[in-house]
Amino acid sequence: MLALLARASQDGFARPDIDWHALAPELVVVGVLCLVLVADLFLPDDRKGALPSLAGIGLLGALVPVLTLAADGADRTMFGGAYAVDDFSLVVKALFLVAGYVTVLLSTNYVAEGDYAEGEYYFLLLSSILGMTVMASARDLVTIFVALETLSVPAYLLAGWRKRDRKGNEAGVKYYLMGVFATGVLLYGMSLLYGVAGTTRLGGIGEALGTAGGSVPVITLAIVFVIAGFAFKVSAVPFHTWAPDTYEGAPTPVTAFLSVSSKAAGFVALVQLVVIGFAEQAEVVRPLMWVLAAGSMTVGNVVALRQTNLVRMLAYSGISQAGFILAPMAVVGQIGGTTLSTVVTYLLIYAAMNLGAFTVVMAVARKTGSADISTFGGLFEYAPSLAVLMSLFLFALAGIPPLGGWLAKFVAFRAVVESDTGWGYALAVVMAVNTVVSLAYYANVAKEMWMNPAPDGDVTPVRLPVSLTAALAITAVLTLAFGVTQWAAELGDMADFVAGVTP
Repeated sequence: MLALLARASQDGFARPDIDWHALAPELVVVGVLCLVLVADLFLPDDRKGALPSLAGIGLLGALVPVLTLAADGADRTMFGGAYAVDDFSLVVKALFLVAGYVTVLLSTNYVAEGDYAEGEYYFLLLSSILGMTVMASARDLVTIFVALETLSVPAYLLAGWRKRDRKGNEAGVKYYLMGVFATGVLLYGMSLLYGVAGTTRLGGIGEALGTAGGSVPVITLAIVFVIAGFAFKVSAVPFHTWAPDTYEGAPTPVTAFLSVSSKAAGFVALVQLVVIGFAEQAEVVRPLMWVLAAGSMTVGNVVALRQTNLVRMLAYSGISQAGFILAPMAVVGQIGGTTLSTVVTYLLIYAAMNLGAFTVVMAVARKTGSADISTFGGLFEYAPSLAVLMSLFLFALAGIPPLGGWLAKFVAFRAVVESDTGWGYALAVVMAVNTVVSLAYYANVAKEMWMNPAPDGDVTPVRLPVSLTAALAITAVLTLAFGVTQWAAELGDMADFVAGVTP
C-alpha cells in the first residue's frame, strides 16, 4: 500500500496547492452553517430568535472576501482548473449571498410565527447557498454536479417545510421527484461527454468537441441531455410543470429563494457549459436554446394571463423571464463574448425585482391570509407605500423604463439583434410580442391595487416587521439603481450623438 501511494505521488497525485483567499467566501459560509447548527443544539428555546441574525450576519461576512478578491483583480484557479475565481464568479457569488441575506430577512418572522424548527431551516438554507457559491466557480463536470446536488437537496426539504399542509407536501414531492429525474438525465449526458472528451474540465471538453468536427450523434445526444437537465432547474418549457405547484405550496420565503437563487444557479452552470464546453458545437446548441427561449416566453405569459393567485402568476412570470435569459444563448457564437455578461446582467436585475415582489406578497398575506390577486384590492387605500412598491416591481418585471427590468430586457434584445441572423430577428420579434403580452397581467394586479375596493371593506393598515421593511428597501433601491443609472447613460449617449450630427 505504501509503495502504491508513493508511486501515485510520483505520477502527479501530489497535495493540491490551495488558495485559501479564493476559497474564503465558501469557508465563511461553511463556518456559519456549522455555527448555526451548534447554536441550535445549545441555545434554549427562548433564545433561538438569534439564529436568523447569526445566519444573516454570516452571509454579509462572506461578502467581505468577495470584495477583497474583486479589489485584488487577479484571476485564480485551483485543482487543475476545476475551480476558478474571476470577475464572473465573484459577481455571481455576490448575487447569491445578497439574495440569501434577503431570504433570511423574509424568513425571520415567517419561521418564528409558524412554529417551524428554526435551526434546521437556516442550516438547510445556508447549505443551499454554499452549493450556489461553489457553482459560481465550478469549471468541471464533477464540481458542477457536486455543487448542484449541494444546493438542490436542501431545497427539496425546504420546499416541503410545511409538513402539515397538503399543498406543502405536494410541493416537496413534485420538486423532489422531478429533480431526481432531471438529475438522472443530466448525469447520463455528462457521462457521454466524458466518454467523448476523456476529461471532465469544461475547457478540455470544448477542445475535444471542436476536434470532433461536425455533428456527431453521441455528442448531439450528450448536449441535449445536459441542456434538458439544467432546463428543469431553470423551469424552462417544457420542463416547467413543477414550478407553479411548488411555488404555491412552499413557504413564501422559500418560494422567493427558489425563484431567484436556485434558478440563477442553474443558469450559471448552463451558460458556462454553453459558452465554454459547447462553444464548438454551436450549431447543435442554438436551435435547442431557440426553442426553449421562445417556448418559455410564450407559454409562461399565456398561462400567466389566466391566473388568479399571485404566487402562481409570478411562477409563470418566472418561466417567461427564463425564456428571456435563455435568448442570448440561442445566438451563442454570433454575438462575440457578450453572452456571459448579458445573462449575468439579467440575473442581477431579475433577483432584485422578483424578491421585492415576493416581499410585498408576504406583507399583504400577513393581513389577508391569502395570495389571491383579489385580496390586493384597495391596497393603495390602506397601505399606499406597499402599493407603490409593488407597482414598481411589477412594471420593472414588465420592462418599463427607467426601472431595472427595462435594462434586463434591453440587453437580451440587443444581443439577439446583434447576431444579424434571421433566427435572431425572429426571436427578437417573439421577445417584443411577449413583452407586450406580459404587461397585461402585471397591469391587472396594479389595477386591483389602485382602482378596486378592499375585500369586505377591510382597510386595516398593514404592519410591517423591521425585517420585511429592510428587504423592501434593499430590493427597491437595487431595482431603481440598475435602471435609472443605465437610463441616464443611454440618454447621455443619445445627447452626444445628436450634438455630433447637429450643424
